[in-house]
Amino acid sequence: MSEDTLGRLAALLQGEGGLMATLAAAGARGDGRAQRNGAGPAQVAAAGPRTEDRAEEYELLVEAIYEGYLLHYGSPRVVHAPEPDLRLLAGDQLYAIGLARLVALGDAQAVAELADTITLSALAQGAGDPELADAVWAAGARAVGWGSTEAHRQAKSLAFAGAPGAFEAMRTSADGVTASH
Repeated sequence: MSEDTLGRLAALLQGEGGLMATLAAAGARGDGRAQRNGAGPAQVAAAGPRTEDRAEEYELLVEAIYEGYLLHYGSPRVVHAPEPDLRLLAGDQLYAIGLARLVALGDAQAVAELADTITLSALAQGAGDPELADAVWAAGARAVGWGSTEAHRQAKSLAFAGAPGAFEAMRTSADGVTASH
């Protein structure tokens, strides 16, 4: 995880003013969730060939979306909202900020991928399966950076269906390995 990116996210929120600025922490730091090989979803997405020409922007916008997710389900690193309702509203605003920046880049494929990631991770959390949610984030980040594969699309179908093999399929997709049939 890039401390610099968390700092840039805090600065972005503080620069917008309003309530989000008051909730953004200056000394933002990570909690280690959904990291693979020392990199969180934002760093994984930004490291791929699809995003390399605008890696810093992708890293920032995915970090904003992931922070929104953490406000809903985990331990946020940048935004500290003391009340549950405020956490949900702040999380939704961070989803919107990140997705709006992605739309401005014109990357419809990544918009769809991150929308699926948000939805599937929420479904996994609702089903009491945070490990699947983490795998969804890892696989979604990889798909943003490297593009989707048939194996990834199948993993998403399994996750949407609540099928027993969803976790393994997502984990395999996150690792960039094609599942054997």
